[in-house]
Amino acid sequence: MKTSKKKIVVGISAGSGVILGIKLLRKLGEMGIETHLVMTDVARKVIGQETGFSPEEVEKLASHVHEIGNFFAPIASGSFRTDGMVVVPCSMKTLSGIASGYSDNLLLRAADVVLKERRKLVVVAREMPLNLIHIRNMEKATLAGAVILPPLMTYYSKPESIEDMERHVIGKVLDQLGLDAGYRRWE
Repeated sequence: MKTSKKKIVVGISAGSGVILGIKLLRKLGEMGIETHLVMTDVARKVIGQETGFSPEEVEKLASHVHEIGNFFAPIASGSFRTDGMVVVPCSMKTLSGIASGYSDNLLLRAADVVLKERRKLVVVAREMPLNLIHIRNMEKATLAGAVILPPLMTYYSKPESIEDMERHVIGKVLDQLGLDAGYRRWE
């Protein structure tokens, strides 16, 4: 039986923290993992606001790029095998769509596919403070099989920079996908 290269879907939605999605794409590429990127329209604007990257530069980090409205993309079907999906960052609007199964764009459809196929879905939820609707949507997504992984600051690793904290979050995401990123762990 032929083993194939690992495939991870990366969704970038409109929450602040798009740099985490960019750094995840870069790390997955360094690890030789095939990536399938889909970004919301607002995420493309946030990339310009928060980073020194253009959306086109971010797309070059991915193995494959899929347009948000393309329901004919391979990631829209459960018969296209992947090893999981990460939505990073995940806005509360996107979380709401995931939690309710409202797949009106490709990012939401891909997340729905990952859940229905019982694959790993990691949701890097970006919002604070949280209201009860956010919390209930996180609960619904968790009950459906998603892992909610807020990008929280940690201090036990003795970070010296924002980049150290970002590396820790990316390491936690990769752990959820069964991939070792080599970040500093609790000892």
